[in-house]
Amino acid sequence: MKKLLENKVVVLLTVLGLGVLFGWILKPSVTESNEEHSHDSLEGSLWTCSMHPQISLSEPGDCPICGMDLIPSTQGGLSGENPLVLKMTPEALALAQVQTTILGGASSGKELILNGKLQADERQSASLTAKFPGRIEKLFVTFTGEKVSQGQKIATLYSPELLTAQKELVEAAKTKASFPQLYQASKEKLRLWKLTESQIEEIEKSGKAKDRMDIFADQSGVVTQKNVSVGDYVSAGSVLFTVTNLNSLWLLLDVYESDLPFVEVGNMVQFNVAGRPGQAYTAKITFIDPLINSSTRATRIRAEIPNGNEQLKPEMFVTAKLTSSTSSVGSSELSIPRTSILWSGKRSIVYVKRPNTSMPEFEMREVSLGNRLGENYLIASGLQAGEEIVTYGAFALDASAQLAGKPSLLNRPNSAVLPVSDAFTLQVSPLLEAYFQVKNALVKDDYRSAINLSKNITQALSKISESPGSATQNQQWETIKKDIQAAERQLSAAKDISSVRTHFSSLSTPMLSLVENFGAGQEEVYKDFCPMAFGNKGGYWLSEVKEIANPYFGASMLTCGEVKQTYINE
Repeated sequence: MKKLLENKVVVLLTVLGLGVLFGWILKPSVTESNEEHSHDSLEGSLWTCSMHPQISLSEPGDCPICGMDLIPSTQGGLSGENPLVLKMTPEALALAQVQTTILGGASSGKELILNGKLQADERQSASLTAKFPGRIEKLFVTFTGEKVSQGQKIATLYSPELLTAQKELVEAAKTKASFPQLYQASKEKLRLWKLTESQIEEIEKSGKAKDRMDIFADQSGVVTQKNVSVGDYVSAGSVLFTVTNLNSLWLLLDVYESDLPFVEVGNMVQFNVAGRPGQAYTAKITFIDPLINSSTRATRIRAEIPNGNEQLKPEMFVTAKLTSSTSSVGSSELSIPRTSILWSGKRSIVYVKRPNTSMPEFEMREVSLGNRLGENYLIASGLQAGEEIVTYGAFALDASAQLAGKPSLLNRPNSAVLPVSDAFTLQVSPLLEAYFQVKNALVKDDYRSAINLSKNITQALSKISESPGSATQNQQWETIKKDIQAAERQLSAAKDISSVRTHFSSLSTPMLSLVENFGAGQEEVYKDFCPMAFGNKGGYWLSEVKEIANPYFGASMLTCGEVKQTYINE
């Protein structure tokens, strides 16, 4: 009986052991099956963060913002149809606090915010001078800032020369009946030294010459400069004091050259002064400086301000607002808020909301800016009236695109982002070939051939009848076309190789824009850069070969430069 029980226990343990063994063997296959099923079910989905729903990635991982595990997104993410379009979930849109507005024409009123200062009216400034040579015995005006009235005594001088002239008058007066001309000459000499008629008559009547004589102010004002002290010897015409009448002041405002089209003589300005808070003043523009400061790229405009109570002081800082009805273009121009624009060097980016989509979608759009009007900018190209743009939250959209590896402000693709028509690409190729011919002529220092070959650029340009594609692309192309035509005209009229190379640099700028926006038109085009060109300012050019051949120096520095970017026509 005992052996029977022992056999049953052994059998039972054996069965249990075999069961555990088979279970362990079968378990991985089941798990693998589940994982494969799970993988299949999530294949093609996007991953987002529960705390930052603007994050949308194509594979699982950690949130790049907070580090939390990403979860599958069931509401979409980046649009796969257009790499420039970003699709947002409603949660992400709310979190990013995106605000939009629909574009319309710019208003006719141009409002500019200007900064400047008050300054004394230069026309009201005068010098109080010594009318005759001598030594200063006494000063009646002793410090800068003191007020002086016209006719006020300002100094007493001891003058040997004046003493001699007075004695000559006394002697001439005794014989004026016999020598009237000598008598008149003696009086005229004292008049030229600005002695008054009463002073001259007193000398003549008393018959005594004075060794000290007073000097009087011939203009009222505030002393802005004191040049002498008691005991100084001065000559005739020496400036004792500089005085300025502060009953009127100049308002000087800095205007950038891009804002000059909206400023004209007669415009009214409203301004506030830091030293008189809460008070508003108005003035009329009376003068626009014809010269532009080469450092600040601004010019000064001037208005005249009455200041009878002298509340305003020279050198006070001013903030002014100028409203002009002048318009540089037609009423169909567009303006957008400054907050809509993202800048990166010469690039300006705006996000445009796409209409009639099931979920919010935003297209990154590169635009050309015009003049600034207060807190708005005019749009030269890239947008159309009726489009809806992002006014707040553009940076959050751009950050989401950048995290997803899509084109963004700092992630510009090497070739044209949006496809262009094949016919346009075919017609652009001769234009690039003509440009390369000019470049190669400059590489060989043959500037006369470069001038002659530049005519091929105009011919190739005139044969481009096709348009790139969308309305935005067409606007960009028209701008590039005009810039190419202008640069070619200047290049063909150049008289020496230095001028040709300067205008070739101007031509290279729109040609670079052409390749960057619409593709290379052939297999590969290289963007080259020489840092030493044009006095170390640097210069770019396009090349059809990878090896550096510098058109700005030719044989003297043929290999100076480097390839900055490669454009591939896809």
